[in-house]
Amino acid sequence: MIETLRLEGIAIVEAAELELGPGLNVLTGETGAGKSIVLGALSLLVGGKASTEVLRDGCEKGRVEAVFRFDGAEDPRTELEARGLEVDEAEEKTWIVARTLQREGRSRARVGGQLVPVSVLSEVFGSRVEISSQRESHALLRPESHGRALDEAGDLLESRREVAERYEAVITLDAEATALRANAEERTREQDFLRFQCEEIDAAQLDKDAWEETVREHARLAHADRLRSDGERARVRLEGEAGGGGESAALDALGAAAREIAELAELDPELAELAGRLSSAATDVHEVAADLERYLDRVESDPARLAAVEERVARVETLRRKYGPDVPAILAHRDRIAGELDRLVYGDERAKEIEAERDVQVGELARVAAALSSGRVAAGQQLAKKLQRSLRELGMPDARFRVELEPRAPGSREPDGVASGPHGAETPIFYFTANAGESLRPIQKVASGGELSRLFLALKNGLRRGSSGRVLIFDEVDVGVGGRLAERVGRVLAELAKRNQVLCITHLPQVAALADVHFQVQKSGKGRRTVARIERLDASQRVEEIARMAGGETITSATRRHARELLARR
Repeated sequence: MIETLRLEGIAIVEAAELELGPGLNVLTGETGAGKSIVLGALSLLVGGKASTEVLRDGCEKGRVEAVFRFDGAEDPRTELEARGLEVDEAEEKTWIVARTLQREGRSRARVGGQLVPVSVLSEVFGSRVEISSQRESHALLRPESHGRALDEAGDLLESRREVAERYEAVITLDAEATALRANAEERTREQDFLRFQCEEIDAAQLDKDAWEETVREHARLAHADRLRSDGERARVRLEGEAGGGGESAALDALGAAAREIAELAELDPELAELAGRLSSAATDVHEVAADLERYLDRVESDPARLAAVEERVARVETLRRKYGPDVPAILAHRDRIAGELDRLVYGDERAKEIEAERDVQVGELARVAAALSSGRVAAGQQLAKKLQRSLRELGMPDARFRVELEPRAPGSREPDGVASGPHGAETPIFYFTANAGESLRPIQKVASGGELSRLFLALKNGLRRGSSGRVLIFDEVDVGVGGRLAERVGRVLAELAKRNQVLCITHLPQVAALADVHFQVQKSGKGRRTVARIERLDASQRVEEIARMAGGETITSATRRHARELLARR
């Protein structure tokens, strides 16, 4: 149940706090006083759509907060813990739920002071708080609402969900198959192009290390003459011409310098280290000259080999222009297109898989739809009995109600070979008559406004008669009802309130008189602003309010006496 409800900066409510009680709570007041503001605030607390239009003029922020108390199976502790919310053992049955709106458009939700997604309010508290408005009662005029009401009455919502999932699975597979067929020609062209790229790269037999050696070999072959001539000249500078003669070589100069320094070292031992270094340098130069001579022996002009290497270099250069700046990039490109080629080839195999998967899903859809249809037959019979009993309680002794399972009209998305739609293999339609001797007809063709209100309340009573621990909110469900029938409507609401907390907005004194807790909503001026005040009435105040509801603006001793009589019937 809701123990406390607080509103700040919402519509014409500056600030209000309602201490609700168990049983039947009613809100009364003049038309336009702001009673429906409470309904809208409760809708926000269970994940309803937020709009800055509900903010009070001049307020940058609005807030709705409620203290929920749950006992037994209705306690949402497990669901909250599953969403990562910490639970205080001492307060595990009491939850403070808040929703704030800001002028710039942000909406935030909190549970137990912890920030949560707004969806959590709907998922956790939406199933425990049920809001029934005039709009919802008029929804009974739309045949598409009958199926869900029937499935809820027969505890078939899970079967209904499974039918919808199987149906959507078939639709999804059909869409994928259609896309594959539409793209088959384009997929073939793309496969050919990617296959050509793979073959072109593979033909080059690329290898990073081998390619680096090819680059070096190409440089040697292309510059063989210069390497030999310039290399020979450098060798001569190091060790001189073969057979002697010519200019002094580096080895000769180093040798002469080493000998001179060695002689000087005899005079000054400090030079001995330099003499050793010169001797070592001479040895190094000799080895360099020998290595250079061996290298020059290997360098030869080979026009045929050069042509073959240049051809390979040209092929790789072509690949670089197409697929990447270097060999690793070309090979990476090849891996990517090979994966894409596999995916395209898999598309052909996927078409066969889709066909097999579709057969399975169509079979499963037929199975679950048949189970739903069977459940609806039994649920329709039970719902008819419950509603006729409730309608008698609401002053309609001759009313009859029946659920017809009519053939479903196929939709535009209808898949081939499927006998069920997303909500089952048939369309449930509610048939009704309020009068003896009259044939039953679809309710949208025969129900008056007052009859529709009572039929809606009977449906809610039939669905909720065995439930407990819920918060049931009714917004003027008694529209179009008056006189002696009004008290019967109140009795039905009071019956629901024995096992659930009921909050009802009403204009009927007979309903208000049956309340366990009575709130009055009044609109008044404050400065130049209009403010709605919500006050919990005591016994004497209830007499005045019920007298106003029964007799209008002029309250007489007779209307007060009538109010006391109504209250005495509780």
